[in-house]
Amino acid sequence: MELRSLAEVHRTVSIPVAGSWFRRLFAFAGPAYLVSVGYMDPGNWATDLAGGSRFGYQLIWVLLMSNLMAVLLQTLSARLGVVTGKDLAQACRDYYPRALVYPLWVLCEIAIVACDLAEVLGAAIGLKLLFGVPLLWGVVITALDVLILLALSRLGMRRMEAFIITLVVTIGACFAAEMMLSKPGVGEILRGFIPHDAAGRVSLFARTPGGGFSMLGLDRQSLYIAMGILGATVMPHNLYLHSALVQSRAVEASVEGKRQACRMNLVDSVVALNCAFFVNAAILVLAGAVFHKSGLTQVARLEEAHRLLAPLLGTGLASTLFAVALLCSGQSSTITGTLAGQIVLEGFLRIRIRPWLRRMISRGLAIIPAVAFIMWKGSGAVDELLVLSQVVLSLQLSFAVIPLIAFTSDREKMGEFVNPKWVVFLSALTAVIIVALNANLVMQEVTGWLAAAGGNAVWLWLTVVPLGVGVGLLLVYITAVPLLQRFAPAWVRRAPEASSVHPPVPRAARAVMVTPAGEGGPSVSPAGMELLGAHRRVAVALELGPADRVVLDHVRSMKLRPDAELFLLHVVESAAGRYLGPESSDEETREDRAALEAMADELRGRGLKASVHLGHGDVKSELARLVAALGTDLLIAGAHGHRLLQDLIHGSTTSGLRHLVKCPILIVPAPDRDSAAGWREQEARH
Repeated sequence: MELRSLAEVHRTVSIPVAGSWFRRLFAFAGPAYLVSVGYMDPGNWATDLAGGSRFGYQLIWVLLMSNLMAVLLQTLSARLGVVTGKDLAQACRDYYPRALVYPLWVLCEIAIVACDLAEVLGAAIGLKLLFGVPLLWGVVITALDVLILLALSRLGMRRMEAFIITLVVTIGACFAAEMMLSKPGVGEILRGFIPHDAAGRVSLFARTPGGGFSMLGLDRQSLYIAMGILGATVMPHNLYLHSALVQSRAVEASVEGKRQACRMNLVDSVVALNCAFFVNAAILVLAGAVFHKSGLTQVARLEEAHRLLAPLLGTGLASTLFAVALLCSGQSSTITGTLAGQIVLEGFLRIRIRPWLRRMISRGLAIIPAVAFIMWKGSGAVDELLVLSQVVLSLQLSFAVIPLIAFTSDREKMGEFVNPKWVVFLSALTAVIIVALNANLVMQEVTGWLAAAGGNAVWLWLTVVPLGVGVGLLLVYITAVPLLQRFAPAWVRRAPEASSVHPPVPRAARAVMVTPAGEGGPSVSPAGMELLGAHRRVAVALELGPADRVVLDHVRSMKLRPDAELFLLHVVESAAGRYLGPESSDEETREDRAALEAMADELRGRGLKASVHLGHGDVKSELARLVAALGTDLLIAGAHGHRLLQDLIHGSTTSGLRHLVKCPILIVPAPDRDSAAGWREQEARH
């Protein structure tokens, strides 16, 4: 059974059938705004400040190019989610060999940690500038903002989007005021949209005085900042995020419904990402107008920019607005970063863990290096870490962009929504630019490291160089396979077709009966089949997962009374089910009911009386309520096979449930790992 992207909000936002075009657009508006906050996170601030103070308006064209790339790629990401019903991580898992799924997942997790690192540092700096909180303590405090995300997720998707949009509007208003105070030259800004070198000459390729070369006016110094801007603007984790967020809308499964969704998501992306472009351009222009023109070409630190804005612009309001916008940026982007981490983990590895634990892990992976770096080099070097984090994002970008283009250009996957030729051309050009800039940066940086290492360069040759070659070969592979399957399919070995025959039911161990025993607590004993015939009203708790096959096999083999009744129970845990209860009618509720009815029909065909009953919300309490309401004599439940840490990660139902019900519980052992894995693979193919 394929896990849904962000199952707690999957298809929970309804789309009006009637009404005006603007009403329907309003229903679709939201996912792109959540994505857009990643394009104005604190990592962007560091790179934009560095670019503006050192090179003036020279790199504005890089921002514009990055924004156009972002609009194109985010539109493709949204289309993939709407048409296929899968996010980018799930699509990668289904397409590439299993041996490559894990390297792709690791690279994506590194990018998310780099992104979260920038958000942690930005929020901590904002707390320091506004309230005087020491930077190290500010980093630790940011661990608590995961509670904000948990609270918002419980309120539903629309309220989360409203909160994010409020923060985005606050950031935009702050920088609109900053632009009015700095009064930049419009003509100089417009000239910055044409690629040129530091001397103002327009050039494609040129030799630099140091023996190197420049491309589009970018030498080694400006290229490093430009790559940071590219990585901060076109963010790889946002491509995974957008393809999942669009599935929160209850789009009609018809061709026309999907077409409408694609059009509305295009409008949503264009508007939201151009708002992000305004913020990024405002930061760079502010740095160019205030710092570069004043001769302060080395202003790259956020704290330094905050300190200098007030005296240079003649008002303390400028510094306050800067700090408020920075804090809002850090808080808003941390929400989308943790959501992206959840999507990547579930999509690549098909693992579901508790949301709070996933978000704490994501935040911990960012806080630990941030604290270590501050303790090692001091708070003065934090902005260097911000810029480095954005370069890491840029280097990972190719591994998200190329699969996205390949999937959305595949007619078998997209049908009539496949990319037209002009979109394929623009997408391929975007990928070429990204890969070329990345390759150029890697070559220049590694060459610089080898030259600076001197006699210790051998260690770089033994570690960094092989790692870079391996990553490069991986990039070549994920690029070549889609091309070969399209133009030379005979060269690519196809995966065998899935068999229509169900895999054999895993061999189960002996079931265990848990019976209430008064004050002494429940008693546990092996369950013999001769003890089961006395029960007339038997409830079967199903999770709609691998363990169900073993549970149902036990039910079929039981010697039930002729008048016995079977109650198939399942608890819907979607956001709509949790908050609307029995009144919810989201897709997850409908699909779960249909799956249970299919199981009940199979049991009825064997001459058994079976009925379906759904609960909504907390699993243990809802199962206990259903068991009591139905007057159940026996409850049958499957065991996940979790122990200790796995119980913490996935949650434990049976151990808590047995204290809430008065009837005996028959616990059926979980299938062995190999059989369960084969079952999952089989279900994923059907």
